[in-house]
Amino acid sequence: MDASTYSVKFNSIRPFNADELPAVFERLLANEQFRSVITYVFPDIPYEVFAEQLRACQTSLDVQKKFAYRFLENLLAKASKGGDMDVSAIDHTRRYTFLSNHRDIVLDSAFLAKFLIDNGFDTTCEIAIGDNLLSLPWVKDLVRVNKSFIVERDLPIRQMLASSKLLSEYMHYAISEKNENIWIAQREGRAKDSNDRTQEAVLKMMAIGGEGDTIDRLKDLHIVPLAISYEFDPCDYLKAQEMQLKRDNADYKKTAQDDVLSMQTGIMGYKGYVHYHCAPCINGFLDTLGRDMPKSDLFPAIARHIDQEIYRNYRFYPSNFIACDLLVGSTELRQHYTDEDKAAFEQYLDRQLAKIDISHKDETFLRERMLEMYANPFKNFLNTP
Repeated sequence: MDASTYSVKFNSIRPFNADELPAVFERLLANEQFRSVITYVFPDIPYEVFAEQLRACQTSLDVQKKFAYRFLENLLAKASKGGDMDVSAIDHTRRYTFLSNHRDIVLDSAFLAKFLIDNGFDTTCEIAIGDNLLSLPWVKDLVRVNKSFIVERDLPIRQMLASSKLLSEYMHYAISEKNENIWIAQREGRAKDSNDRTQEAVLKMMAIGGEGDTIDRLKDLHIVPLAISYEFDPCDYLKAQEMQLKRDNADYKKTAQDDVLSMQTGIMGYKGYVHYHCAPCINGFLDTLGRDMPKSDLFPAIARHIDQEIYRNYRFYPSNFIACDLLVGSTELRQHYTDEDKAAFEQYLDRQLAKIDISHKDETFLRERMLEMYANPFKNFLNTP
């Protein structure tokens, strides 16, 4: 497929091409909401100077290196104890589809892009993002400038099948012909309780595009299971609150404003240590599977392998061990934390719980849900063969 055909076929979901960027930059710069965000994010840069620097960017990678990288570097300095990624299991000269557990709406993919640059990759990654987060036209422009491609959600079945096919074909195109990396979450939406599981539907979608049998098509994407570990999740209290609201009202649905609050809280909130860890590309594992394996067995086996790779590569902090012990009233994991660690974590929980302001607030339920968020990664690790 040549570039012009690709642009037309994937026009509704793809990131912007370089020749489209100047017009998009002007749309963004003229938008008052965009201006407000930029002056908040980069308070030391006059907007006119920012505009001049943005217009000088010729590619989306230029924009990421000029602005996003600097922002993320400052963010890690202000809102964390630091962040890094272990890439020892992969080759920085190759391209991969990073399939990760999902902790933060914005930062999971943003930190990955920064860490790829830090580890010698000559490009970042294209980002799968749900259209439910893109209700404002300028936000949709911005994410497509930032190398995002759109995952359409909540479609009728017939349209969903066509959309999944287009999405899969685009991912294969991005890897094989555009020579880009890809990031996609292992499931739709975040695992609110941090009990991370790869949805088979994601793998089935990825296997629609490409050529050959299912194993060939998945191998063409060079899937790398990526474990994301945050010492503290700034959105933990928001996730717990949502769990109670859903428990109390089966029809409860988040609003667009709820998503905005989650994004703001996740970005600006304190994270402690942040660690990314790449498992080996799963192509070797795929080669061990029988080509005649029924799909009803094949996809669960692949999902299970990805999950286990993520579980093995979590990084654990005192908060994970303390949460496990507090949930069951035990001191079994006492060797992994101090009295000071425990006191500090319990104070942290109290502060987060105090931020929840809902009617019929169930403190016991909310506290247990938050403890589970920190305990589940270690429990999954213990249950991994």
